[in-house]
Amino acid sequence: MPFNPPSADLPLKPVRLPASATLMLPRWGLILLCLMYILPGLIGRDPWKYDDAASFGVMWTMAHGGLSDWLWPNIVGEPMAQEGPFAFWLGAICIKLFGWILGDALAARIAPLSFFFLGAVSLWRAAFLLGRRAEAQPMRLAFGGQPEPDAYGRVLADGALLIYIGCIGLLLHSHETRAESLFVALSALTLYFAARYVKRPSLRIACLLGLTLGCTTLTRGWTVPLALWLSLFACFRLLKLESIRTVRHLLIALAIALGVVSIWVIPVWVLHPFNSTPLPQWMDWNYAQLGLPNLASLWYLLKNGTWFFWPAWPFAIWAIYAWRRQILSLHVLLPLTFAVALLLLTLIDPRADEASLLPMLPPLAVLAAFGLPTMKRGAINAADWFSLMTLSACAGFIWIGWIAKQTGWPEQIARNAFKLAPGFKPEFSFIAFIAAAAATVFWFLLVAWRLSRQPGVLWRAVVLSSGGIILCWLLLTTLWLPWINYGRSYASVAQEIAQKLPSDKYCVETNVNGAIRASLAYLGDIRFAGFNEVNCEFVLRQAYPRKKRTDPVLYPPVEGKTAVLWDGHRPADRDERFRLYQRVK
Repeated sequence: MPFNPPSADLPLKPVRLPASATLMLPRWGLILLCLMYILPGLIGRDPWKYDDAASFGVMWTMAHGGLSDWLWPNIVGEPMAQEGPFAFWLGAICIKLFGWILGDALAARIAPLSFFFLGAVSLWRAAFLLGRRAEAQPMRLAFGGQPEPDAYGRVLADGALLIYIGCIGLLLHSHETRAESLFVALSALTLYFAARYVKRPSLRIACLLGLTLGCTTLTRGWTVPLALWLSLFACFRLLKLESIRTVRHLLIALAIALGVVSIWVIPVWVLHPFNSTPLPQWMDWNYAQLGLPNLASLWYLLKNGTWFFWPAWPFAIWAIYAWRRQILSLHVLLPLTFAVALLLLTLIDPRADEASLLPMLPPLAVLAAFGLPTMKRGAINAADWFSLMTLSACAGFIWIGWIAKQTGWPEQIARNAFKLAPGFKPEFSFIAFIAAAAATVFWFLLVAWRLSRQPGVLWRAVVLSSGGIILCWLLLTTLWLPWINYGRSYASVAQEIAQKLPSDKYCVETNVNGAIRASLAYLGDIRFAGFNEVNCEFVLRQAYPRKKRTDPVLYPPVEGKTAVLWDGHRPADRDERFRLYQRVK
């Protein structure tokens, strides 16, 4: 039985708008905002410590390795089978295609750049499809003048995109070479295909849904795709779509998802890369995300979700309340079921982290967009003033800190900046300064436009929060990028170690983590021990963490007789120390 949406004239609708409120942003303006958001932070830096360098290391190893490296993700010999290979495959392909022009690190960042635009376009299209439906339209005005469905859908989609790029939790994850950037984009793509399926159920859209869920499984495990598939089933049943056809299509989507996963699983099972298989580790990593609801996960969600989902969550909660009498309308029900399913999955995850929160961003942004038309002027002004004061203060502090680094005044701020990065020498970039100054001027113009004209367009409630986030990020990644890169790069350590190693064949055993291993291998061309490779001539050890700086530096023991070739650390981190040994025969 086909789904019949409620009448467009339902008196209980909470939205009453004139057509003037649906003025959409120019397409070039949206594209410019997206470019200002995503490009800063991807250019002009080394792989950064922690997950950014580790994920790049997997891509770099694949791009310069053999078939076994593509089947079993690893960082120059260290197994990394937890997440899945799909995002790393795409990054490695970018290195293969563009590494000779851009350099491997910058070429790998083409992948997160593409993932961001995939997520942004998918989110915009999903909100547009949902916003132009009859049950989502505003009430008809007595003398006409209400917006047309397409215009209303476009302005809601603009609002959803502004909320999406304004979410603080998306900021860092979308600018690092990590699987999470593709993970959140595929969540938005699943939402878009689900909206298309309800509009016109077909086998083709069901297959696209299955393809997306399969790629999500290969990106970061099967728990989230399974939760999304179950939420689709629940949503379609609540919408009373034709039962037999819907169940058949969902089963076909599930079969296609399994087929996509088999593209990796079957070759791994048959070829046995490195005489072993990553599948048991991958499955154990997935199982470890399932447990019983626990207070620790709830506390993590409350503590981190407040800032991670800002500004989406206040508008999303308001949308649920405002549309509570039409809760079974598609534009509310679809993103709500997605968000609830992913929320429950987070609550049963014993080791919840920021990556588990990311898939909730697209459905929350879409749901929040439908809260915009119902917001009272006072609430909108309060949100604007909060964004204006908070983000302007943040931008001002970034400028003051940069001036302090360049001139030494204010003295205390300059002292603190150099204390965090000992040995850093300030450098002035005219291009970075002009970009930062232009962004600041643009911010003042945006604030003046918003406060003086009091525009009635729907997206006025989020334009300052999104613009302020973009401003602060652009200032950080232009004015402060050399300082940040100095503190998070291992270039100096890699070069010092490389000078102590021979130029011919050798291998290095080490206890450093994957991110440091990747940085040293890429920046210093250091050859670490591969799978099942033992008894290397050289051994690199990282010291045990010290509770106090006055405590002695202790290193893990090394078997056999050795000689110390080098002992050092990054200039910006005196607590993190390394020692290079050579085994003496």
